This record gives sequence, C-alpha cells and structure tokens, in this order.
Amino acid sequence: MQPKQDMDRRSFLQLSLAGAAGVSARALPGDGVLYGGGHHSPRVPYSWLEEITIGELQYLMDAGKLTARKLVRQYLRRIHALDIRGPKLRSVMELNPDALYIAKELDRERRKQGPRGPLHGIPILIKDNIGTADEMETTAGSLSLVGHPPTEDATVAAKLREAGAIILGKTTLSEWANFRSFQSSSGWSGRGGQCKNPYVLDRNPCGSSSGSGAAAAANLAVATLGTETDGSIVCPATANGVVGIKPTVGLTSRFNVIPISDTQDTIGPLARTVTDAAIVLGALTGVDPNDAATAKSAGQSYTDYTQFLDAGALNGARIGIPRGLFFFSPETDDVFAGALTALQNAGATLVDPVDVPAEVAGGNAELEVLLFEFKDGVNKYLSRLGPGAPQTLADLIAFNNANADSELKFFGQELFDLAEAKGPLTSQEYLDFLAASVQPAVEWFDTVMDGLNLDAMVAPTGSPAWPIDLINGDHFLGGTSSPAARAGYPLVSVPAGFSFGLPVNISFMGRAFSEPTLIALAYAFEQATMVRTSPSFIPTLSFS
Repeated sequence: MQPKQDMDRRSFLQLSLAGAAGVSARALPGDGVLYGGGHHSPRVPYSWLEEITIGELQYLMDAGKLTARKLVRQYLRRIHALDIRGPKLRSVMELNPDALYIAKELDRERRKQGPRGPLHGIPILIKDNIGTADEMETTAGSLSLVGHPPTEDATVAAKLREAGAIILGKTTLSEWANFRSFQSSSGWSGRGGQCKNPYVLDRNPCGSSSGSGAAAAANLAVATLGTETDGSIVCPATANGVVGIKPTVGLTSRFNVIPISDTQDTIGPLARTVTDAAIVLGALTGVDPNDAATAKSAGQSYTDYTQFLDAGALNGARIGIPRGLFFFSPETDDVFAGALTALQNAGATLVDPVDVPAEVAGGNAELEVLLFEFKDGVNKYLSRLGPGAPQTLADLIAFNNANADSELKFFGQELFDLAEAKGPLTSQEYLDFLAASVQPAVEWFDTVMDGLNLDAMVAPTGSPAWPIDLINGDHFLGGTSSPAARAGYPLVSVPAGFSFGLPVNISFMGRAFSEPTLIALAYAFEQATMVRTSPSFIPTLSFS
C-alpha cells in the first residue's frame, strides 16, 4: 500500500496531484518576515510555521526554498518569543547549542547526496529524561542530575540522528516523570519550573511529557518525543490538542532513558497530525540488544507507518466502547458523543458498551509494581553515570532533603520513600503484584477483542485541562490509559473537539503491536473531523 499524503490543513501549500506546490497569501520562509498576524495571538513569530507538516517542509527544502539551518533559526526565535518571553510557556528545558551546526551539515549532505528520508533536516524536541551524549543535560527535571549526563545517546535519540532529524532541545517534564509525589503539579520540576498549557496559560498541560505536548501544540518544533508509563504521552496529547502515539512496550527502545517501569515504560511521538506522528514512529523502531523488551518486536515493527494511513479505514471497522473505564465530566462526554457520531458517519460499527471488569478498571497492584521497578531501574541507570553523580535512589532522597527549598517546596517525595523501602524484583511480593497487574489487562484486551471481533476500542483520553495548582496539586478527573499501560499495549490519542476552548482527545486502543490498525483508524477519524486549531495563548478563561 502506498503512503497517502496529508493535504495542507492551514492553506500554506496546495499540493496538486502531480506533487507540485503553490503558495498561499502567507509569506514564504526567508523573506525577512519575522512576525505574522492572522487570527492567532498578535506578534506570533514566524506564523507561517503554524501547523506546518513534515511533508510540506520537505517539499520546500527539496525545492531550494528553505534550508534546515534557516528552519532551525526560525524555530529558535519562535521558542525565545513564546517559551522564554511572551507567554513564557516553559515547555523547553534546554536548547541544543549544536543545532545550527548540525543543520548546516545536513544541508550540505542534502545538496551532495539527497535527503536520508522524511526526517532529514527536521527539528525535533525530546523529553528531558531521554539521554543524549552531547552538550545538553539529561536530568528528568531534577537538579540532582545537572552536570551528570549519560556517556551514550539513548537508542531513540541515536535513531533520530541517523534519520537526519535535528534534536533541537529538551522539553520540560513533570519531575522524575511524575513519579515522586501523590500531590504533584504536572509539568513542574525543580529544574524547569511550571510548564503552561498554550491554549489557556493558567491551565495544566498534563504530564509527565508536559513540555512535549505543549511545544508540539505551540508549533515550537515539527514534532516531539515523550515517554509513557501510564498516561504520560496521551494525557499531554489531550490537554494540548495534539496526536500522541504510545507504542507497544518493546516497539521502541528504552536504553538510556531514565526509567520508571521495565514492564510499562515506552517512548513515542507527539505531533500535530497523525501523518507526522507516524513518520517519527517509523524512525524509532527496531530490536535493540541494550533493551531485551525490544526482542518481542522482531517481525512486528515497521520503519514506515505512513503506508497504513487510510482515510477510509473506519468504513466497516468494529469499534468497542468500554464505558466502564470512564465518566470524567459532562464536558468530556459531550465531546465524546460527537466523536462517536463521527465514527458512525465514517462507516464504523460501534459495539457499545464493552464490559470492563473491576480488576481491569482499577486496583493497587500497578502502583506496587511501579514502586518495585522504579527502585531497581533508577539504581541501574544511576550506576552508569560518572563520578560525583547520585548512585542510588537513596542518594536522590538525600539530595532532595538537602535541597528542600528548590526541590520540595511545593510537594514531597513520598513515592521515592515508598520505592526505597521495596525489596528486589526476585521477591514473591513483587511477582504476585506483577501478575495481578498485568494478567487481567492482557486477558481483557485479548478476550474481548477476539470475542467481539473488534478492530479497536475507543474511549475519551481524559477531561479538559484543569487550572494549575502548585499548592494542592493536580485536579485530575481520570483517564483511560491504565489497562493498556498495564498490558503494555498501544494507544493512539487524536484530537476530537473542544470544551470552553480546551482540547479533548479520544484514544484508539488495541492488541500488542497493532499500531498499523490504530494509526489507520486514528488517521481516518482525523481526516473526517479535522478539529485541531492552533492555540491562542489566552491568559485565562472568561465565563462572563
């Protein structure tokens, strides 16, 4: 099947059947225009970049109308204007000082040899728990790891570089991927401060991949990478109105990514379109001897997921609705009701409801598994760092206590304390919790989907974003990521609508390594609805 190409969503390039492009009324890159107008916030820098896609950028670079170096420079200025000054999103933790040089070398390579592929010269931001052996830090947002980067790239970072992508910088995250306190504010870290939601600035961007979601939504890069243990890609996707792909555990390598859980951790893209997310995902896959979980992906991964994009994929599809997983708010339900109508109008058959047993919907076993695995995983990660770095979880706890004014001023580290008290992964207590967490979720997915002949299940990803509250923490109404997280199965979250100007997504979920099917269905939904709009950086909601 040949990959289908996204048509221009922001009237920038009009792609003809012959592959030629025209130019809209907006200025072309490089004509000296720094600020654009339009219906967005005033004085938004390089507004021509809003909603630009990978395919459109590649056309411009192939046609000689744009260079990667010029593109990086414009994104850097946009980040300075929107993230550091202006609305002060704080979605970017750190910029890569080598980005312009890397872009220059990739431009030279394009001229001499042609592009490596669809990511050649494309700026990507990655989460600050993804290791890079360069001039940037890798800290998980914690001051304890400043000055102690890994000596090797994470495999996913290395794969981006091999594909010709430019790692533009590191994004803000909830400190330690939101695994430090029960009372955290998503998007806050001791190193980065509080990330904001670009739609309404006093709203939470959700976490833990907060900056990755906010930066993608605000058009600060073409796409970003996030990590998920349970909800940390898909929740920022819905809060910031972007596409998030949480892959099957083992589809992408976790090597040199600061861990929480060997059972549940996975790395995936956030982008403004399903097409762009699929392109980035294809660059990340492959068996990695440094991560045993990736052995499961042999023969089940692809380097090109755009081949599965099919605007007609919903026609004849059977979609299950697991209503027992959700009731967050009437606002969420209203958006979801509209999404269900869109699915039916596109030809899908809805199996509604799908039964959700209590042991699948919730339980304490997952948290216990994460506590055991966090201690084991973070100790192993820290042991590979150089002299002077913290070597154990106990060292991190001691650092936070010694630096309480900067690290513990808003919330504590009770999850760290609980994890430190756990024993080894060989203990029967851990093995019992692991079975109680994983097996019901796996059996539910496989039994229900086989028994009802489902192509996927669909649920709202979460509720509209809540106000930022550093004192009391998150006002989280719920999410639907946990069964897939515990099973290690994939999710694709895609924009479905708005409530009071705040985005709400739906999630397509399915069996292990069913990314081709989920991407096809999500793409068909996206093309049928086209609800995403750029954020306007509103300071607060007005209900008068």
